[in-house]
Amino acid sequence: MSWNAWVPLLVVMSSLLPGLIIFGLAEDKARLRIALNLFGALSKLVLVSWMIWGVYQGYHYETRLPLLPNLELVLRAGPLALLFVSLSTILWLVTTVYAIGYLEDSPHRSRFFGFFSLCVTATVGVALAGNLITFLLFYELLTLATYPLIVHRGTEEARQAGQTYLRYTISGGALLLIGTVWLYSLTGTLEFTPKGFLSNVGEQHYPALITIFALLIAGLGVKAALFPLHGWLPQAMIAPAPVSALLHAVAVVKAGAFGIIRVVYDVFGVEFSAALGVLAPLAWLAAFTIIYGSLRALFQDDLKRRLAYSTISQVSYIALGVAIAGPIATIGGVVHLVHQGLMKITLFFCAGNLAETLGIHKISEMNGVGRRMPWTMAAFTIGAFGMIGAPPIAGFISKWYLGLGALNTGQSWVILVLAGSSLLNAAYFLPILHRAWFMPPPESWPHEHPDKHKGEHKGEHRDKHYWGHKETAWALLLPPLVTAAMALAAGLLVTLPFSPLEWAKLISVREFYQP
Repeated sequence: MSWNAWVPLLVVMSSLLPGLIIFGLAEDKARLRIALNLFGALSKLVLVSWMIWGVYQGYHYETRLPLLPNLELVLRAGPLALLFVSLSTILWLVTTVYAIGYLEDSPHRSRFFGFFSLCVTATVGVALAGNLITFLLFYELLTLATYPLIVHRGTEEARQAGQTYLRYTISGGALLLIGTVWLYSLTGTLEFTPKGFLSNVGEQHYPALITIFALLIAGLGVKAALFPLHGWLPQAMIAPAPVSALLHAVAVVKAGAFGIIRVVYDVFGVEFSAALGVLAPLAWLAAFTIIYGSLRALFQDDLKRRLAYSTISQVSYIALGVAIAGPIATIGGVVHLVHQGLMKITLFFCAGNLAETLGIHKISEMNGVGRRMPWTMAAFTIGAFGMIGAPPIAGFISKWYLGLGALNTGQSWVILVLAGSSLLNAAYFLPILHRAWFMPPPESWPHEHPDKHKGEHKGEHRDKHYWGHKETAWALLLPPLVTAAMALAAGLLVTLPFSPLEWAKLISVREFYQP
């Protein structure tokens, strides 16, 4: 194989091999484990950067390996794939730093970081998949790799959350498998193709294709947390903060949303999907999920559960942009894949800092916390205003393009959904900021004691997390500051050639709306 054929495979292996080695490390091999984690993350970043520059210049990166008769395992680095891969790679590096600080001296770190690496490997495989069978294999690997992270604490509540996660995701995977096999029996191919590969299918198969579309979207909708397939996500918040960040911003939820983009544009084709009449129901379902998630978030006192319902709402912006079926709305939906990831991971990092440093889990406990942890709450504030859609943060750019795209296609009802969602976002984020910045702090925090400090998991004592006048450990503070700055930069520097917005425009021109 040529070098260009090796690169996508090397990107996948750069996290797989360190992860497999980490599984065999003793718990006291902390330096080696950290070195392997950072080596894998930095190696992946270098390789992905190489591919981004190459694809921008018109080079082709594709790995093909025999899998089944007439079916190959295909890894292909196109503009859409690289958008998701770059998001996963950058945020994996930041989350790795955060997890190293968060889990310092915790038990079972080799197991955690081993599955953590497998999870990122599966996510990158999902992104680079060049056909539906490759996508399916990595999609199911992601399910299996994420489960041990959700149940990592080993408590009964964690096990129940893990069982719920498996029931939902395995059922979704079964629907995806049925749809994939049925589709292959009709077409004889599963290769992702610009404008799809179904336009030559006879009209007598249209009812079957509509059913297949529903099966595929339902299978993907579980991980994308579309209503009513979202029930696993709030329960999974029992997991440690690095896992919550991974679920919402890097891996599981984004894999589902990315899969919906693939099905609409590279399997069915947006024009053929519109002709079948399947996009309007998807748009209405996404719109309902947006409002539903926001309404449920309003009534959550647990901070991570409020953020979880916010994710259910925000990720559906991606499906909505795809279903509106216009180039401008597509740009808004695709770029939100990145923008939401940057903002939401910031919020979960901050929630983890509050829990680890002060024992704060509930919004009602956050009075005056901005004075005790000003940098953490500054990052949280940027993430929150971005979610509301306030300029110049990244979330504003997504909503602006979604609104313009809706008007461009004559679907003005979407403006009401966007406006209603923004108002609800403000209704559940602004009270948090008011508490943190403007209410007087309590005499003591829930679990900050000079002699003994409890971590996020109640009952877990960690003297090392009592910081006195220092805000928190640098490994916990630096990641949210970096991702908050990235969310702000993504909104301010939108005209730069490699900004998420400009790359989403490139995707729209090269892959979705070719002349």
